[in-house]
Amino acid sequence: MGKRIVTRRRGKGTSVYTSPSHRHLAPAELPKLRSGRGRVLDLMHDPGHSAPMARLLWDDGRVRYMLAPEGLKVGQEVLMGSDAPLSNGNILPLREIPEGTPIYHIEGLPMDGGKFVRAGGASATIVSRAKDVTVQLPSGSFKNLNGECRAIIGIVAGGGRTEQPWGKAGRRVRSLRSKARIYPKVSGVAMSPVNHPHGGGSHQHVGKPSTVGRNTPPGRKVGRLSPKKKKRT
Repeated sequence: MGKRIVTRRRGKGTSVYTSPSHRHLAPAELPKLRSGRGRVLDLMHDPGHSAPMARLLWDDGRVRYMLAPEGLKVGQEVLMGSDAPLSNGNILPLREIPEGTPIYHIEGLPMDGGKFVRAGGASATIVSRAKDVTVQLPSGSFKNLNGECRAIIGIVAGGGRTEQPWGKAGRRVRSLRSKARIYPKVSGVAMSPVNHPHGGGSHQHVGKPSTVGRNTPPGRKVGRLSPKKKKRT
């Protein structure tokens, strides 16, 4: 009897493929405040993020966390609001940020906490401001967003993380496990046929057409999906 392939196990959400949330400091979200002032208490490592987290004490008495930008220091003040100055680490609406300014942790909808550009070393750029604000993402694509969406000024810290060698496999296994990733990643052709439809044979090859239909059952739906039919008008 065949086993479930990795993609199905991951989708089901077993403990192997679930990020251990009990090891994470806090979710990286922008405060649900229109304005405020926070002071950086500490810069901390979070296994669930590729960037360091800043621990801030806000003027309402609550302690919150945010993704730290490059150059942030302990004791520095972070301002949030439409009248906040354009300096590193401050949180402003997109309509108040000039063109060409590097930003990160951008909201997709106003007050949703931030959805885009959160990886270490990443930053986006304001391209134009009109009815909507056009932002160029790190991938090079352009996105039109509501001017009331907020973002943090600067570049996400931790950009040099990929330059440090892992040293040994165990460090990589434990690090990626915190981000719900599995290492090593075994290809389907290297497996036995009981574990994957591409497995088996005298050498590593698929052995059959790797393109599958869109109505293929889940255990067989691996490889390349057949292209959608073009609609002719």
